[in-house]
Amino acid sequence: MHTALDHEKLDVYQQSLQFIAWTVPVLDKLPRTASVRNQLDRASTSIPLNIAEGNGRFTSADRCHFFDNARSSALECAACLDVMIAKQFVERDDIQQGKTMLVKMVSMLFGLIRANRMCAFSNRLSNTETEGNRNKSRIKNKNRSLSC
Repeated sequence: MHTALDHEKLDVYQQSLQFIAWTVPVLDKLPRTASVRNQLDRASTSIPLNIAEGNGRFTSADRCHFFDNARSSALECAACLDVMIAKQFVERDDIQQGKTMLVKMVSMLFGLIRANRMCAFSNRLSNTETEGNRNKSRIKNKNRSLSC
């Protein structure tokens, strides 16, 4: 029986692992001294790590923070691929599949961020309404106590 943690069930997490697997042969073709090699390796690794950490957080704000970090790492990966083209390590066609994967991940992460922000906004509204009701209740209680 295979048990899965919550973050493993996310499509964006699975997509980030596929992207890492896609980068392996690309990284192997780069000179070991190329700084973009290490940068792409670190940024691509950062994506699933931040997704997992964010998905394990309890508050919407914390989740958004880590999902935004994952999104930023995905954008960094895209920039690394552009640098590889600019430095003529690869041809544009060689990295198109990776760029497509990154666009999909950024879109999914943006959706997670938006959903969690909406949830946080909704919670804030609920808390404000509850706080407002408490204040009204206090006012009524004070008025009653004054009239007694």
